[in-house]
Amino acid sequence: MLSLAAALALLAGTAHAQALNPASRAAPTAAFDWFEYEGADPSDAAFKPTAGQYANPILKGTYPDPAVMRVGKDFYFVSSTFAWFPGLPIFHSTDLVHWKQIGNAIDRPGMLDFGRLGLSRAVFAPTLSHHDGTFYLLNTCVDCKGNFLITAKDPKGPWSDPVWLPKVEGIDPYLFFDDDGAALIVFNGEPPGPPEYSGHRAIWAIAYDIKTGKTVGERKLLLDKGVNPAAKPIWPEGPHILKKDGWYYLIAAEGGTAEGHSQVALRSKSAWGPYVPYPNNPILTQRGLPKDRPLPITSAGHANLVDTPDGKWWATFLAVRPYGDDLYNTGRETFLLPVEWKDGWPIILENGKTIPYVHAKPDLPETTPKPPPTAGAFKVRDEFDGKALPLNWVTMRIPRERWWRLDGGKLILTARPETIGGMTQPSFWGRRQQHQNASAATEMRFRPTKVGDKAGMVAVQNDSHFFFLGLERNAQGRDEIVLERRAGPNDPESGVKIASAPVTPKAGAPVWLKITARGGAYDFSYALAAGQWKTLKAEEDGSILSTKKAGGFVGALLGVYAHDGGAQGQ
Repeated sequence: MLSLAAALALLAGTAHAQALNPASRAAPTAAFDWFEYEGADPSDAAFKPTAGQYANPILKGTYPDPAVMRVGKDFYFVSSTFAWFPGLPIFHSTDLVHWKQIGNAIDRPGMLDFGRLGLSRAVFAPTLSHHDGTFYLLNTCVDCKGNFLITAKDPKGPWSDPVWLPKVEGIDPYLFFDDDGAALIVFNGEPPGPPEYSGHRAIWAIAYDIKTGKTVGERKLLLDKGVNPAAKPIWPEGPHILKKDGWYYLIAAEGGTAEGHSQVALRSKSAWGPYVPYPNNPILTQRGLPKDRPLPITSAGHANLVDTPDGKWWATFLAVRPYGDDLYNTGRETFLLPVEWKDGWPIILENGKTIPYVHAKPDLPETTPKPPPTAGAFKVRDEFDGKALPLNWVTMRIPRERWWRLDGGKLILTARPETIGGMTQPSFWGRRQQHQNASAATEMRFRPTKVGDKAGMVAVQNDSHFFFLGLERNAQGRDEIVLERRAGPNDPESGVKIASAPVTPKAGAPVWLKITARGGAYDFSYALAAGQWKTLKAEEDGSILSTKKAGGFVGALLGVYAHDGGAQGQ
């Protein structure tokens, strides 16, 4: 199976063909020596875990729809990435607290085609299963062919090409294996009749034959509307089935992914139902709590339950940490809490209780070696001195050519006509903003050669909501540090210039760039000498990167970008 680098080289037409292409040869390049990210939130100071505790969220930043599973003493985790690539990050842990990314399930061109999809389309909530030495990952590619299954012997990959499941409609498929090896896929789909109201959905199941890799027979209805149909519940989704003490439990989200989000439980003596709801649902929610509570955590749901080798149970789930009236730039994050079984029912959090920022650790062996931090306050610096970018770096949609390289401890981007705001695949790589209060900085070498050439840093939520800070050649043929903003689809594709400063960097000399976030306030700075920062614009309204204003399901990313101003995007 081709590696990402090899596949992209083939798609690019080989290095020899590029050398014969004058346009490619003439395109300017931007070299980034390093990229440093640092963040710390008010909750990190207010709730410091002791030696026997862990901090929530366990994966900060946009890691939504978390799915966790256990194989022996090892835990594996995957989350949604929508139209970011590589997609569906795979993590490993032995303690459920410290997670090391070991791969990306969607890691090469040809597996999927995101085309010009919006950044909150494409790969939705993935799920993991394991049976007889094989890992199974089910997922929905929204607006790109529907539900599919990929497999791997090693969760690091490589994962197989997708096998499409035409009889599994809707979203959120999960593959359940019973004790005898029988398998079924449970999923969210249209209701059995015409929808009675907006958000009216149903949970279905269909048999699956692992030998043929195909579904068998017709689907069967497991749940219509939700656990209390009279209340007209919306969006029962993210279904999982687990078996414990002779009972089959159907665990699902309900109420949409905003502040009304919740998790519910039902059970049956058969995997095919009928399922009876827990009388005191939901088993997790933060709705109905005082909106003025300090350091709120909201919108909790989409939980996934897992047992530990010693018979305990835990749940990963998504929630958000708003800094204002439901404003959050960090997206939907991953939290962890224990599951308590009461009278045969799983309870993640009793109604009316708030999600704790710190909690006692699971009694499990610590993940070793200790992976890079994903929780609490931390600083990380990427030196670009490896053979490939860090696994947590992503780009927009799926590259069709190789426009970047790592060389001499630098990340080098070829400037191309595709733009951040053009619903295409621009020369951009970035990493998640993981804190409300965060900063990112880089050292860049770039020489514009014509009007419109630019390179620098980007803070981006989607094609219509981003900031660009960098070096650009203006219409008068002069170079300047600029700050551009796009705050909606009515703004120009490249953004509106809101600040600038003329500069004349010496040939080969670097420029330093920095973006600082403090909740909804963003500062943009530059330097022509190391450590001599100048503020180009302070207190800019960064809430345009929040989910409430930008829409969708993703959080903000911070990264590097290069654009060739000599031609229009394709």
